[in-house]
Amino acid sequence: MEKESARNQTLEQLHERRKQVVRLHKKAIKIVELSGLTYPTVRATIDLFEEGGWAAIRPARRGRPKGDGRALSAVQEETIQRIIIDKRPEQLKMDFFLWSRAAVGQLIEQEYGIKLPVRSIGKYLARWGFTPQKPIKRAYEQNPQAVQAWLQGEYPGIEQRAKREGAEIHWGDETALTNTDARGRSFAPAGKTPVALTVGSTRQKLSMIATVTNQGKTRWMIIEESFDADKFCEFLQALIKDAGKKVFLILDNLRVHHSKVVKAWVAERKEQIELFYLLSYSPQLNPEERLNADLKQEMSKRVPVRTKAKLRQAASEHMTMLEQTPERVIGYFQDRHVKYAA
Repeated sequence: MEKESARNQTLEQLHERRKQVVRLHKKAIKIVELSGLTYPTVRATIDLFEEGGWAAIRPARRGRPKGDGRALSAVQEETIQRIIIDKRPEQLKMDFFLWSRAAVGQLIEQEYGIKLPVRSIGKYLARWGFTPQKPIKRAYEQNPQAVQAWLQGEYPGIEQRAKREGAEIHWGDETALTNTDARGRSFAPAGKTPVALTVGSTRQKLSMIATVTNQGKTRWMIIEESFDADKFCEFLQALIKDAGKKVFLILDNLRVHHSKVVKAWVAERKEQIELFYLLSYSPQLNPEERLNADLKQEMSKRVPVRTKAKLRQAASEHMTMLEQTPERVIGYFQDRHVKYAA
């Protein structure tokens, strides 16, 4: 009979064979011929049984123990993970903008004098559950203390006033729409980069101002001319007429929002509308930014249009759909950066 190597069997198969060896041994039968195992395997099994009984013949897990042979200790791994989460490379005076494998390798060498190949660093990151992700852009000028003051003091105050006065809180922003905006990815065979046709010299551009509420309302206006104070006031007039109640509108610090024309217009209608302003360099705090991203993502999926009329039609179709699906707009407020406004 051809002998079988125990290395080619699963642990359960090996366990069953070992039990078979012991039973045959007890009956004084020629084991090697009947079991098909090699003599060393048979002898070792019998020795294990005679020393420790049935429990002793259960095979142990193959290979090195988990974590054995790693260059970093468990404590060192935890420390490196915490640094990556809490710090940016430049804060540690490293010549990296983001945490790449090379940056993590330099960090490990800097902290513990251990030099690891890039492949090993990738395995550590995967084991820790770290994945490559597109970072959120945040301006250097942003003041973290001011952000906390907004989140913990200013906005809760606006919210309380809105409840007392029966006002509706809207978040507003402007965005530009072009027929040359290409985003996203397209599947194609490996090594064959897909081609996206552009519209060349027929570039068309529109502007849009829109607001959202945490109740799922969205109000919008598409502008073909340049966006100025008069157009902004026109939109505000439509907004308060549609709301049917006082509007608290939170905006960024675009110059037109602070213009004399706008301030005078709002002052004459202070019983109908009030304007509030987000911190400078803090677009991530504005839920309406998610609507802009949603719109542009949808526009990029379509075949590029060649006329301004078709660009306007495509944008209007998507915005009309958002008006009719408030649950999608409510979903914008589930983003962790704007959940405070939900």
